[in-house]
Amino acid sequence: MPLLSVLDLSPVSAGATQAQAVRETLEVAKAAERLGFHRFWVAEHHNIRGLGSPNPEILIAALSQVTRRIRLGSGGVMLVNYSPLKVAETFMELEALAPGRIDLGLGRALGADARTGGALRSVGSEAFPRYLALLSAWLLDAAGQEPIGDEHPLHGIHASPAGPSHPELFMLCSSAESAVFAGQAGIGMVFAEFIARADGDQAVAAYRQAFQPSAFRETPWAGIALIAFAADDAEAAWRLDAPRRAASVAMLEGARQRFPDVAEAMAYLADRSASPVLQMVEARTIASDQMTVLGRLAEKTRTSQADELFIMASGPSLEARIHSLELLKPD
Repeated sequence: MPLLSVLDLSPVSAGATQAQAVRETLEVAKAAERLGFHRFWVAEHHNIRGLGSPNPEILIAALSQVTRRIRLGSGGVMLVNYSPLKVAETFMELEALAPGRIDLGLGRALGADARTGGALRSVGSEAFPRYLALLSAWLLDAAGQEPIGDEHPLHGIHASPAGPSHPELFMLCSSAESAVFAGQAGIGMVFAEFIARADGDQAVAAYRQAFQPSAFRETPWAGIALIAFAADDAEAAWRLDAPRRAASVAMLEGARQRFPDVAEAMAYLADRSASPVLQMVEARTIASDQMTVLGRLAEKTRTSQADELFIMASGPSLEARIHSLELLKPD
């Protein structure tokens, strides 16, 4: 079996609130640790009613207090929304709370629409390379790995708290171009297959070819994040996954719509049975019984040569999400 980890977006279940969704993420993380998953990452999304958490760093701090072994990280922090110094200090503090367990996954996008990005005072994705260089310098300095000297433009400014270690650094990618950037930067790369709606194989290959050793990594490391949902039988899994498929179809057709009710989602999908968009979504869906889903994950690892797969913890309820992870737990 491939090395498996979990990505959780704090989805809002039927009849729940966004606040409840954040608390449910803690329960999913505890289950993921109990079941033996390698990492548990949380995401940043703004102004989206169906997702609960815009602040992965706060969730990671809470998760560090209810878990003991599993690695915790962001998938990811949208770096251009923030000061690189503040991000460095936030994640050095998380590293102090859970030494050796913190991953800092970074995204180039806003995690929001343009208007919301303006409210966040985002500087835009074009600033990402410069922000990454600043963040990297402060992390390596704080860990005592590459101190900022008097000749450095940042001299006299240090991120606190100081080391002795820094988080592992990753970049979330949705194209081969961004994967090449991650490789040239010498950091880990996770291809967001569920966002790109394309196979990550090409991006993984491009990343490995472009990789240059750095102070963060001597060898390349590539992951793929995808949606995989399992239930006791294939029919139940397909039915329970209907709200996610319906929301995906609606989004691709230009609407942002939630489907908290399974029956409502099934009716919506039935009305669009001839839609090419629905056919595309269903062709990329991994939702079935335990052995079928595990087989698909093993095949994905073989074809992509990814070092690790991140399963997005989807499902219409907290119980369904945890049960899916129970069925897909690592050997």
